Amino acid sequence: MIFDNTHFSEDLITTKIETGLHIILTTDEDDSRPVYISGNFNNWLTQDKNFVMEKVGSGLYHFKFAHDFVLPENILYKFTKGDWSAVEIDAIGERTENRSTNKHTGIQNEHVFRWRRNWLPFKPNFLPQIQLISDEFAIPQLNTTRKVWALLPHDYDYSNESYPVMYLQDAQNLFNENSGYGNWQIDKKLAVMSEYNVGKIIVIAVEHAEEDRLKEYNVGKTILGKGQGKKYIKFLVETLKPYVDSNFRTKKEREFTGIGGSSMGGLISIFSGLRHPDVFGKLMIFSPSLWVVPKMELKTYENSEATKIYLYAGGEESETMIEHVETFKNKMLESEFVADKMKINLSINKLGKHNETYWSDEFPKAIEWLFFNTKDNN
Repeated sequence: MIFDNTHFSEDLITTKIETGLHIILTTDEDDSRPVYISGNFNNWLTQDKNFVMEKVGSGLYHFKFAHDFVLPENILYKFTKGDWSAVEIDAIGERTENRSTNKHTGIQNEHVFRWRRNWLPFKPNFLPQIQLISDEFAIPQLNTTRKVWALLPHDYDYSNESYPVMYLQDAQNLFNENSGYGNWQIDKKLAVMSEYNVGKIIVIAVEHAEEDRLKEYNVGKTILGKGQGKKYIKFLVETLKPYVDSNFRTKKEREFTGIGGSSMGGLISIFSGLRHPDVFGKLMIFSPSLWVVPKMELKTYENSEATKIYLYAGGEESETMIEHVETFKNKMLESEFVADKMKINLSINKLGKHNETYWSDEFPKAIEWLFFNTKDNN
């Protein structure tokens, strides 16, 4: 069906479409990305395929709620281009309030002036609190010390809430503006997400071992030689997590505890999750170094909730990156051990390169799916 985007008449529209609630959206800035509607009817998910709008003209979109869909009495919603980095904003670039309607039938006309781009603008007052837990945090398993950071929700000091926790590797490249390789800008990403009440988590960031990074993140014997990864994982599980749970308001259970990283940091995060499924229920794995040919060992654990794995790869990283992650996903899901115990979201950017810029773009999508998507969207 095609609508005239120069004029909307409810009488005209109702002659073209059946009864029910129809959302008609016009936008000043149009591009090829799909438009999603998210709200209190789908847990505010921004990439829910059931709520992608139909493009019916230039800058013109339509969505109809299914006739048997149970809507809240007061419907709250926003429009996005697929995540909170590309949510609607007003004509001068400010955050818009939630849209609302009490209609359950008929036509609801809406207009978007602009879309947020590249996570700008972000509001400084929503930036997480960044605390240096210690510049010499003891790692007895490796007889060394390391800088460890905590990123706390912006209102941590003014609330009594407890929060999920994500343990991330390679802290040097996560929020440090002076990093030689660039950084993920997770502080800015978390600020934008918090503004929309998504992303209020505690991030524990552990710096890597500089020249010993490969050895520390390598588990068992691989083409890199014998690694120290097993000892590093013991540090995370036996030393760091107990400290964090004792000193911060955390949700301690596995379903609220994640681990993640990129490249070799992604590899050590895979092993942490596979070796300790009782501890880590969320894995954020970006461009893992599966080329080192690690030996995967699965441990049994009777848990009521599946382990969620957000797996990302870029097509411009190497000739084998996408093949490696697809093979990893398939082997995990085909394993008799993990049947019905894993949910894997594979995200592939065919233009993605092996660097912080692309991992930065993927970070908020992963956090939202891992911690704030309560629906099974696999």
